[in-house]
Amino acid sequence: MALDVELAEIRDFLAQHAPFDSLPSGVLADLPRRLTVEYHRRGRSIIARGKDNHSLYVLRSGAVDIRDDQGMLVDRAEAGDVFGSITLVLGNPSTFEVAAIEDTLVYVLPGADFHALTGAHPDFAHFFDEQRTHRMRGAVATLQDSGSTMLRTSVRDLITRAPITIAQGATITEAARTMKEHGASSLLVMDGEALAGIVTDRDLRNRVLAVGLGADRPVQEVMTAGPFVGDADALAFEVLLEMVGRNIHHLPILEHDRPIGVVTTTDLMRMVQASPVYVVGDIQKQSDVEGVATVSARLPAVVESLVGQDASADDIGRVVTAIGDAVERRLITLAEAELGGAPVPYTWVALGSRARLEQALAADQDNAIIISDEATDADLAWFEELARRVSAGLVECGYPTCPGDVMATNPRWRLRLQDWRQEFATWLTQPVPDAILQASIFFDMRPVHGDSGLFPELHHGILARAPQSRLFLAHLAKAATLNEPPLGFFRGFVLAKEGEHADTLDIKRGGIGAVVELARVHALALGSPAVNTVARLQAAITGGIMSEEKGADLTDALEFISYVRLRHQAAQVREGRPVDNHVNPDQLSSFDKRHLREAFAIVRSAQSAMASRYPTTFM
Repeated sequence: MALDVELAEIRDFLAQHAPFDSLPSGVLADLPRRLTVEYHRRGRSIIARGKDNHSLYVLRSGAVDIRDDQGMLVDRAEAGDVFGSITLVLGNPSTFEVAAIEDTLVYVLPGADFHALTGAHPDFAHFFDEQRTHRMRGAVATLQDSGSTMLRTSVRDLITRAPITIAQGATITEAARTMKEHGASSLLVMDGEALAGIVTDRDLRNRVLAVGLGADRPVQEVMTAGPFVGDADALAFEVLLEMVGRNIHHLPILEHDRPIGVVTTTDLMRMVQASPVYVVGDIQKQSDVEGVATVSARLPAVVESLVGQDASADDIGRVVTAIGDAVERRLITLAEAELGGAPVPYTWVALGSRARLEQALAADQDNAIIISDEATDADLAWFEELARRVSAGLVECGYPTCPGDVMATNPRWRLRLQDWRQEFATWLTQPVPDAILQASIFFDMRPVHGDSGLFPELHHGILARAPQSRLFLAHLAKAATLNEPPLGFFRGFVLAKEGEHADTLDIKRGGIGAVVELARVHALALGSPAVNTVARLQAAITGGIMSEEKGADLTDALEFISYVRLRHQAAQVREGRPVDNHVNPDQLSSFDKRHLREAFAIVRSAQSAMASRYPTTFM
């Protein structure tokens, strides 16, 4: 009887944890008889590196460390976790060492029984077949359903027919007749195979009928010449944001410089979330800072809505960024109207997460100004006042000042182009660890407003010098590897021990931030112009720095961690609480906890690889 009670207790324990919870009740009831129980004292190796492993281990109590072939910590297992499956599935000696860090009790399932279960029960097998990193990919997919599909729709997918065209020598009458025959509200005007312009039904009303222009005149006299165009592979919601911001309703879509169709705001509104677009459009209409602040206050509700529809973290980051860009541009435009035109050309740039198109809620200001070299000292006073007004407006719109003073209001970050070049040259050629850590945000830079030529001049020079700056890259890599993910100690995560965020998990610093830093180092080492983190990881794959599998794993880890943060922030919005990046692990599901730990382990493994690639021995 006592034995039956003990076996029932083991069965009940297994039934609470994946993948055993997927087994039929009869199989689960029989399983405890196939297990043996092992007790390991603290510090004892359970699976030795380089040794064959023929068993699956289920952690009943205690805690174990899992370290890679370089001795780097890649995971910590807690009650209910399984380990040892990699060797069982692949049939190779273990490249990991598993050691008890507490007195630990494990259930041991022989390899033959393990393979019998995986052969007979697909759900059980699926848990192991893909292993940790592939389960991470599945976890990301689980979080995202049709809501993200809408935001990921490309413009190409919206094109339903070939473009209706006419030669630029045709008359207005011929153009109107062609539009009527095809039931089209717009017509592309062609110069041979090249797009010369576009004419819409609104143009015929306003530029022909309203002014009494003769219908026998050439259509090129009333067309919009050199119209704004979209790329066939652009995301639909990004194109719609551009159209609303520019107040245009018809957009020619090009592929290899040739038109393949036209999309309208109506087409796009059917496919993408309207609320972010309306926010951007309303921001553009505001005539004062107070109005911009009123509209930007709708941003948290937009994020909550998108999270509720399971849009991906990547898509939500782009929406939040687009709204932040719209706020900043409108504030700059309002300030320019009050101050008068800029005395010399300049570019206002975003830094950090917004430069990377990855902004979330609770973001502060990170910006700078690149000023033309022709600026005099007297001219600089105009930019000082511009920065002051825009920064004050951003505070009013919910973007607090940067604690590190990385803002255009700081004269150090409001420089002529030549001074910016010197600043970056110093960082690249004479790096000092603390200075590099503070300056890393400036390598995530994107133009938001102003002259289009200043930023490329600066950026191209940086990208040309960075790959040869070995000491700089080593310092940057060292900082990236020291930002450790909060892997759990003794069956939990590493939590803040004091202060207002005590007992919470800083999901931004060691999770999202760690991936951002890794991707930045790889991109700069390659001289890649990519700024977005996912694009940088792809550049690392293409450049041979990272395998396609490792890059995909890290991308999935970033998406999962970012999504957990956004869902946490959305819950704070619903509850009317201040938004932050500190997650209470007690409020996470077992699914989230398990996959967060897997995501953190992927990040830690990538950090270990970076430490080997960028040695600091010569520093």
